[in-house]
Formats: sequence, C-alpha cells, structure tokens
Amino acid sequence: MSRKCELTGKGPMSGNNVSHANNKTRRRYLPNLQDITLQSDTLGRSYRFRITAAALRSVDHRGGLDAFLLKAKDADLSAAALKIKKELQKATAA
Repeated sequence: MSRKCELTGKGPMSGNNVSHANNKTRRRYLPNLQDITLQSDTLGRSYRFRITAAALRSVDHRGGLDAFLLKAKDADLSAAALKIKKELQKATAA
C-alpha cells in the first residue's frame, strides 16, 4: 500500500533534519493518512479510502464525496476513485 492520498494525490516529501550543530541528514515527511469510509449520496453506497486529513476537510467543505469527486482532477485521483467518479457522472447524466 503506497503512502499516497487517494483523492488529492499527496505523497511523501523529502527534506533535511538539521541539528543544533547544523549537521544535515536526509529525512522524509509523510502525509497524515487515515483509513476512512465515505458515503456517496447519489450512488447510495459507502466507499473505503486512504486519504489525508486535509483531504477529509476538503470533502466536508465541498459538500460530500460526490461534489468533491465531480470537481476533482482525474490526474490526482487513484484508480478506484476514478472509477467511482465515472459511475457518478453516469448516474447524474441519467
């Protein structure tokens, strides 16, 4: 399982640990990933995602999973999220 948000595409970043003596060693900054279940109102189902805490706040801000996915860029979404987005587009078109 990769350390990448399924909705926003955020992944690990790299940087330096800097000691008091100004020694620099490489480190990784990992995203704050949470396993969460989100409900789709249009499809009437719930889906499990591994997303960042920031993405969860964004989903709430936009008004739920459906609104977030319809507005999200396809390049940022995981394969599973992209499949759900296509189902949503099909359901809203009908």
